[in-house]
Amino acid sequence: MRLEGKTALITGASRNIGREVALTFAREGADLILNTRSSQSELDEVAGKCRELGVKTHTVLADVSDSASVSKMVAEGIQALSKIDILVNNVAVRPHKPILEVTDEEWHDTLAINMHAAFYLCKAVLPGMMERKTGSIIALGGQSAITGRPGTSIVTTAKTGVLGLMRAVAAEMAPYNIRANMVNPGSTDTSRGNPEWYPEFQAGVERGSSEHLKEIPMGRQATVQDIANACLFFASDESGYITGDSVNVMGGRYIF
Repeated sequence: MRLEGKTALITGASRNIGREVALTFAREGADLILNTRSSQSELDEVAGKCRELGVKTHTVLADVSDSASVSKMVAEGIQALSKIDILVNNVAVRPHKPILEVTDEEWHDTLAINMHAAFYLCKAVLPGMMERKTGSIIALGGQSAITGRPGTSIVTTAKTGVLGLMRAVAAEMAPYNIRANMVNPGSTDTSRGNPEWYPEFQAGVERGSSEHLKEIPMGRQATVQDIANACLFFASDESGYITGDSVNVMGGRYIF
């Protein structure tokens, strides 16, 4: 098993991509610290399925946009499972709105969840990784990390900022054998709790329709397993010489 003996902290682990990353890592032998902000019942369900796969779990409700909450979560996780070898920074919000309609509050709140949280999490897990001289940090980006689109000023700012953070952490932490990379999911088949974040589907375009898929050369949406597989690659020793980089899991959407 590729992650046996390792412990991973996964944020936003209660559903969709975070849930699948947790289950994939568990199948590969990783013990897990699982985080979400609000739904303990959903998090407990994921943790239970992971334990059935033979690994240890620790669950934490925490708002990762708050520095003190992150520090407390990491300290509790280390106390429960001894260490953190892998960080998967998955939590995010994706509001789409014309820039002139974005309020100051929306701007600051989105940056706090999408970008500040990544900084707080890195600061919290890095000391232990530096001491052990090993670690892998994985951030979830997206289309907004590689291209600007109308109505995405907040998300694009946040995600390109996280990409910059991963590159800087990679450069600074390479002497400690700590790697930092980004996985960029494209259109992914997940539940949509906030349909207003996806304006392309508000114009009568159905998800998975030929109109929706026409810009994706592979002709389908990503599955959550597709994204989890990319995270597993960066978490495992198979990517041991890759850092400061990113992989686009987008079915070839931006190759032409």
